[in-house]
Amino acid sequence: MVAAYPLPEGFTELEVFAIGTALLVEALLGFCLNGLTIISFRKIKELRTPSNLLVLSVALADCGICINAFIAAFSSFLRYWPYGSDGCQIHGFQGFLTALASISSSAAVAWDRYHHYCTRSKMQWSTAISMMVFAWLFAAFWSVMPLLGWGEYDYEPLRTCCTLDYSKGDRNYITFLFALSIFNFMIPGFIMLTAYQSIHQKFKKSGHYKFNTGLPLKTLVVCWGPYCLLCFYAAVENVMFISPKYRMIPAIIAKTVPTVDAFVYALGNENYRGGIWQFLTGQKIEKAEVDNKTK
Repeated sequence: MVAAYPLPEGFTELEVFAIGTALLVEALLGFCLNGLTIISFRKIKELRTPSNLLVLSVALADCGICINAFIAAFSSFLRYWPYGSDGCQIHGFQGFLTALASISSSAAVAWDRYHHYCTRSKMQWSTAISMMVFAWLFAAFWSVMPLLGWGEYDYEPLRTCCTLDYSKGDRNYITFLFALSIFNFMIPGFIMLTAYQSIHQKFKKSGHYKFNTGLPLKTLVVCWGPYCLLCFYAAVENVMFISPKYRMIPAIIAKTVPTVDAFVYALGNENYRGGIWQFLTGQKIEKAEVDNKTK
């Protein structure tokens, strides 16, 4: 730790170090796992399918979250934000962009799996590319809004990273929060819920469960739910009465998304895992066609 800078208000030296360490571990682990997913897609021909392009989109977004977490970890060890107000705005935008792109891409994977298992239709490259581009442009639209005045980016309670400012709780924040939640959490969550419920019923009829249909939605709710609850609480009550250290917990939980997603969408996918194994060892996978349907 750098002794020249005082501890952030409400935190002990051990707590600042623990948060920085947690962010660093999440960043490194998530980046390595998702980086492996991306490189395997690039190197292994069998993995390059339209369905796996959506898995690639999730991995790219999650790598962006890891970069955001790494910067936050570095600043935490310094005890202050060294990049100024402009850097704070960029950090907040980048974090929001990749987080929303990750959620939208996960919903796109659910949509693809529904059609694969329930309607038996195969995704085309044009559809996959269009869905990936839409997910990122949609995320960019909502992420740029705080830079234009609808919502606002500001420091997290530790003041070593930046995100949506929920401390004011004014009309500007509330209207942005509700619109953001509807289009970037509730609708993707509804898509995932209905898609995986339909897939579950299909598996139940056949008696053959190819993967855990509840896991993707549980990942969304468990990882992003605490942060959403904090933001909604800030819309109705003065969130500043909550201890800063407790307000940092949802952000730390959210940063686990890249690691969890890697296990859900890549390493938890038997065929994609085979492609990763082939990349690492040179041993060719048995199946000629690899898609993103987990076992």
